[in-house]
Amino acid sequence: MTKPLRLLAGGVGAALLLSACMGGTSDDGKDSAAGYDPAATVELTWWTGQTEEAEKVAEGLAAEYHSAHPNVTIKTSPGAPTTDDLLTKLSAGFAGGSYPDISYAYGNWAGDLGASGKTQDLTSYVQDPSFAWTEMPEAARTVATANGKVIGVPALVDNLAVVYNKAIFDKAGVGYPTDDWTWEDFRAAAKKLTDPATKTYGTAYSVSGSEDTTWHLWPLLWQNGGKILDGTKPVFNSDAGVAALETLRQMAVDDKSMYLDQTDEKYHPLFNSGRVAMIITGPWALLEVKEAELSYGVSNLPGVNGDHQTVSGPDLWVLFDHDDANRAGAARDFVKWLTSAQTDAKWNLAVGNLPLRSSEQSTPEFAAYVKEYPGGQKFFDNLANAKQARPTVPGYEVLSRNVGDAIASVLQGKASAKDALDAAAEKSADAVVN
Repeated sequence: MTKPLRLLAGGVGAALLLSACMGGTSDDGKDSAAGYDPAATVELTWWTGQTEEAEKVAEGLAAEYHSAHPNVTIKTSPGAPTTDDLLTKLSAGFAGGSYPDISYAYGNWAGDLGASGKTQDLTSYVQDPSFAWTEMPEAARTVATANGKVIGVPALVDNLAVVYNKAIFDKAGVGYPTDDWTWEDFRAAAKKLTDPATKTYGTAYSVSGSEDTTWHLWPLLWQNGGKILDGTKPVFNSDAGVAALETLRQMAVDDKSMYLDQTDEKYHPLFNSGRVAMIITGPWALLEVKEAELSYGVSNLPGVNGDHQTVSGPDLWVLFDHDDANRAGAARDFVKWLTSAQTDAKWNLAVGNLPLRSSEQSTPEFAAYVKEYPGGQKFFDNLANAKQARPTVPGYEVLSRNVGDAIASVLQGKASAKDALDAAAEKSADAVVN
C-alpha cells in the first residue's frame, strides 16, 4: 500500500544537489527517441521505488514485457532503501552519470527533476491518440508536466477524503459525515466526538512539518479562493490562506479536538485503534483500516460555499535521457504498456491503489477492488474534485517545508495564522524559480 507523500529532511538537501546539476544538459530541441529502432537490443534500468511486496509484482511485469519483447531487458530494483531516498540517489547519479532510464518519483519532486536537464520531453509522445492521455486525471497530468514539458507519466493517483469510525459516531450520537458538510459541520462534530476521559479525539493532523503537513492545507486554501503561487511569488499567505489555517487552528487550539502528530506515523494507528473519530487521508489507508476490522465510512472533504475541492498527490514514472534513441524509445514503449488500462489493472489495483485510468472502472479488477476495500469507489469518484495541482516548479520542496513549519507552529499555539504564513512566504520568496 502506498504511504502518504512525505518530504523528509533529506529531501531539501537533495533538491539543492539537483540545483547544482541544472543546466548541465542543453536542450537542442531534438526528440530523445528520434531514430528509435524497436527491434534494437536494449537494456533498461527501472527504479521502482517500491516495498518488497510491490517490487515482486513489478519484477513479474518486467518479465512479462520481456517475454513479448525479447530484445528489451529490464533491470528492476527499488533503486534506494526507501522511496524517500530516491531523490538523493538520482541527484548523485546525475553527477556521476549513473542514473536509470525510468524511476519512480514523488510528484513534489517534478520541478527539480524537470530542471535537472536529464529528463526526456514526452509532450508530443503522450498526445498520440493511442496513449489515451486524457483518461488519466487532469491533476496527475499537470503534475507530470514541469516547465511546460511532460517529463513522465503518472504512476499512482490518489486524493484526500474523510475516513470515519462509525462506532465512535454511534456512541456519541453524532450523524455521519456527508458529502455536503461544511468545515463548520466538521468542527462541530470533532468537538462532540472528543472525550478527554477516554483520550479520544475528533480528528487528527500531522505537525511534523513534512509534505504530509503541508498538502492537507492546500484544499482549504483553494476552497477559500486562494492560490499557492502567483507566477513564482508565494501568495499562500493571502486572506484565503489565513482563513484556511485558522479553520484548523480553532480545532487544534480552541477546541482541543485535534490530535497533533509530531511524526506523521501515529495518527493512522490511533484511528485504527479507535482513538480518533475522523482522519483526512487517502486510499492507501484502507488496507490497514480493513485489517483493523473497523466499521468505517468515506466522505468527500468538507467544503466552503459548496466547494469541496480536494488535493491529489500523484506519483510519477519519470523517463531520463541518456543520448541513446533506442533506450529512450524502449523506455517510452515500456511505460506506455505499464500504464495501459490492461496492465495497470495488474499493477495498481493488485497492490491496493486506485486505477490510473477512467476506463479501468469497467474492469473485473476494479470491481474486485471496490468490493475488497469499501470506500474505494468514493475515492475514485473524488478524483473529480481534484481540480488543481501542487506547483511543479524547482523550489517547491523548500516552500513546502516552510509552510509545514508554519502550520505546525500555529496548530501548537505558538503563532497566529497570519504571522506564521507571512514569515513562511518571506522565507520562500527566493526558493521558487521558473
